[in-house]
Amino acid sequence: MVVKDEESRKSLDLFLKIGLDERTAQNTLANAKVTASLNAVIGEAAVANGCNKAVGNLLYTVATKFPANALIHRPTLLEYIVSSKIKNAMQLDAAFAFFTSVGPENFHLNEFEKACGVGVDVSLEDIERAVAEVFEENKDAIMEQRYGINAGNLYKQIRERQPWADMKSVKEVVTRKLHELLGERTAADDQKPVKKKEKPVKVEVQVNAVDAPSVPPSEEELNPFSIFPQPEENIKVHTEIFFSNGTIWRPYNTKEKLERHLNATGAKVYTRFPPEPNGYLHIGHAKAMFIDFGLAKERGGCCYLRFDDTNPEAEKKEYIDHIQEIVQWMGWEPFKVTYTSDYFQDLYDLSVELIRRGHAYVDHQLPEEIKEYREKKLNSPWRDRPIEESLKLFDDMRRGMIEEGKATLRMKQDMQSDNFNMYDLIAYRIKYTPHPHAGDKWCIYPSYDYSHCIVDSLENITHSLCTLEFETRRASYYWLLEALDLYKPYVWEYSRLNVTNTVMSKRKLNRLVTEKWVDGWDDPRLMTLAGLRRRGVTSTAINTFIRGIGITRSDNSLIRLDRLEYHIREEMNRTAPRTMVVLHPLKVVITNLEVGSVMHLDAKKWPDAHADDASAFYKVPFTNVVYIECSDFRTKDSKDYYGLAPGKSVLLRYAFPIKCTEVVYGDDKETVVEIRAEYDPSKKTKPKGVLHWVAQPSPAVEPLKVEVRLFDKLFLSENPAELDDWLADLNPHSKEVIPEAYAAPTLANAVMGDKFQFERLGYFSIDPDSSAEKLVFNRTVTLRDSYSKGGNK
Repeated sequence: MVVKDEESRKSLDLFLKIGLDERTAQNTLANAKVTASLNAVIGEAAVANGCNKAVGNLLYTVATKFPANALIHRPTLLEYIVSSKIKNAMQLDAAFAFFTSVGPENFHLNEFEKACGVGVDVSLEDIERAVAEVFEENKDAIMEQRYGINAGNLYKQIRERQPWADMKSVKEVVTRKLHELLGERTAADDQKPVKKKEKPVKVEVQVNAVDAPSVPPSEEELNPFSIFPQPEENIKVHTEIFFSNGTIWRPYNTKEKLERHLNATGAKVYTRFPPEPNGYLHIGHAKAMFIDFGLAKERGGCCYLRFDDTNPEAEKKEYIDHIQEIVQWMGWEPFKVTYTSDYFQDLYDLSVELIRRGHAYVDHQLPEEIKEYREKKLNSPWRDRPIEESLKLFDDMRRGMIEEGKATLRMKQDMQSDNFNMYDLIAYRIKYTPHPHAGDKWCIYPSYDYSHCIVDSLENITHSLCTLEFETRRASYYWLLEALDLYKPYVWEYSRLNVTNTVMSKRKLNRLVTEKWVDGWDDPRLMTLAGLRRRGVTSTAINTFIRGIGITRSDNSLIRLDRLEYHIREEMNRTAPRTMVVLHPLKVVITNLEVGSVMHLDAKKWPDAHADDASAFYKVPFTNVVYIECSDFRTKDSKDYYGLAPGKSVLLRYAFPIKCTEVVYGDDKETVVEIRAEYDPSKKTKPKGVLHWVAQPSPAVEPLKVEVRLFDKLFLSENPAELDDWLADLNPHSKEVIPEAYAAPTLANAVMGDKFQFERLGYFSIDPDSSAEKLVFNRTVTLRDSYSKGGNK
């Protein structure tokens, strides 16, 4: 980044003086709000001439995380930091929590110091003692799991005993104690756990990141929900609203309002997952579900499934039914299923009150006029009409006496604000369209900007969680609740999930479906949850992937598809038994094996199957006619080729070596139609190449035929959404259908829900199109794993 002006250069020098590394300092300059905040903090702390790095990092945290509703107390905190009375991140987090609870009100220093551990000195002996106690309590688990023990859980127990201990010292002591107890790490310690011999029972896989780091994870990594405040801390609302008259409003809940809320909720966490029923859910919604339902579950609270059904023109019962079903499939159980339309009467009554208070008016501008006036920051000609006039016109709107498009109800916010979402947003519009849930009772419908925050308040939501693109709407959210004197939930935005080589916009997904670029909302090439499920992906693999990404406000840009595939592959490698399927069969006649003779050979379901475990094997017939992949034969051999060629030997997996003795061509004298070979029953031949195969069970019976569908990335570009002609980027080879692949006969008994590893081909699942006449398999994921080799973005 190039520093373009003198003011930015001065800020950069100042940030470097307080010990920030250059990258952090440069990134700070890219955000004007953080830059202004950090400059203010440095000024208040009187460290413009510099300070040590530890203090500087704490100051940076204050600049970015200090609760906005308690800025009056920030100078006090900075005194404690500069004087090293508060000297680590744990103390600072405790200070934030304390100020959150008191808001702008007065507080007592002795209570503050106690809450933040000021003056508490945790010695190395104290840490040693706490570590010894935790190790004694967990000794059996440590001895059994050795270096595979969940170290993060040990750290959590130590922190419960010594909350103000320096975590770096704690980690050093834990590392030393593990070495003293277990000795040096062995090769076995670094190996993955050995799979059980028996077929694993199909149970829910715990939602833990499979690709956990080798270093001990922090508590935040173990518990992604630790970043959220407790319900009793919801006196803060975590925002600042700048008005065009120069005033800054920092809304918060009064203690009385908070107490009423806590009494209503029993001081439990209340969240909501609020999808619009205008399409099928995609993997981005899986992240939202993980956060909304996951936080409530982790805190022993409640999560609503609330349908944000304010636009009847785009909503269908099909989508409502799908959402309820897919939420359960993802493993989440709603506390209650509600609809914004359940509150239409409450919302209407509150809108009347909003008009009475002088905070809303009926407007007659057309949509294009509203857009033009907002862009120019001009007031509507009807903005200052009398309250009684707006009340009458709004009643006319409700009773269907005004044409659609001829009037709206707009909130009277701040047309001169720097925030576009404070430009008199629409609260109600006229739509003569029956509602899928509310019927034809209403002809006026509330907007998202009006209804969302109010219903959050009416349902006593403690944590209103949404993606970062809604951050600029936070001011409007709190403005409206303050205007109506309603309880304000804690709002927190997180980075949305974007995956490479796909689109996540519902508008784009809807176009792909309706224009038949794909085969419906559950097309396995889509990142819809229905598509992923049909492809064979499990909800546990998706949740593990989501947990591994984490919950942050930082823009994590595009997540590579490889990362999701890694987690899918890891799970299927544990649960999907092996079998053999040949996609493009090439006939091989074994001339030194009697026609009609059949040997039933043992083939492994699991790679580590033991010979004395019959359940880990399945029987495959071996006859004088077998089929291999066409790609596993060449008429000309080479040193780097391990397939079959004239005069060359290969090993048929679980069977015998065979040597190609003759090639039979078709009428065109070029196409190979049959290979003739001899097998080595003694198995003395030791060829390098190993091929999968399927035998013809008998001369009169063909091998089992199945349909196999191979899927690739839907789009060629990593980020097709940014392209003007994004449909032109569709991958023409994203789907390949092989109508008659040959399969091992044991697959004939497969049923819906079964998953397999087709050796050398990938992991496959049965598709709902399967019938008694033919089984259909979708390739869920290939065997190749690029994520673990560096594709970890």
